[in-house]
Amino acid sequence: MNVAVFPGSFDPITLGHVEVVKRVLPLFDQVIIAIGINNSKKSLFSEEQRLEWIKAVFTNEPKVKTATFNGLTVDYCKNIGAKFIVRGLRSASDFEYEKTIAQLNFVLGGDIETIFMISRPVYSHISSTIVKEIIRVNGDVSAFVPKEVKLYNPATGLGQIH
Repeated sequence: MNVAVFPGSFDPITLGHVEVVKRVLPLFDQVIIAIGINNSKKSLFSEEQRLEWIKAVFTNEPKVKTATFNGLTVDYCKNIGAKFIVRGLRSASDFEYEKTIAQLNFVLGGDIETIFMISRPVYSHISSTIVKEIIRVNGDVSAFVPKEVKLYNPATGLGQIH
């Protein structure tokens, strides 16, 4: 089975993330969207909330699975038998950073390859970091996140911000 891991914080998942997954689906038997747990990084949303959103976005796509993991992505891939890591690239600076990580992963993981998907121009300005900043000042992020990402609203009790 051809398995790919798309690792990230997905805090929250954005339309850019969704676009990358949809574009790689024809290439693999299974794509695992894996939330990397980084205890030194403060997340805005809980693991549970992020997993719930990802599952809701891909509810009709049987090839998409979700998971969380601790430690190195390459170790997680080895543990589950995945031979590919998927990464999205928005800019040249993304490429330089991701290229270094991919080379290190190749050394550490042996035969684990990294597949880069260049963002479509319409999504190249979207990042979880920017979306989080807009959320923190109560801005409208509906143009940047899938409709399944319902942010906290005191009137409805939807979403969770931690």
